[in-house]
Amino acid sequence: MGPGGPGSGWPLAGTLLVAVAASMVAGGEDCLWYLDRNGSWHPGFNCEFFTFCCGTCQQRYCCQDPLRLLTERQQRHCYVF
Repeated sequence: MGPGGPGSGWPLAGTLLVAVAASMVAGGEDCLWYLDRNGSWHPGFNCEFFTFCCGTCQQRYCCQDPLRLLTERQQRHCYVF
């Protein structure tokens, strides 16, 4: 039997993939306020639908690339440093 047959992990993997993608698409990862490399304060901002906060502790922007995603938790971690 091929992929998706009885006892296979495909249905679970597909469900997990859909859940992760839905959470990323839904957003909820807006860019919080931050200080750039020069110490200038930047107010927080919301990203449009289908985008989320990306970048670094010192530079933030909205994008669709999940590899550049900067979660709100990661952003709060920046405050410590």
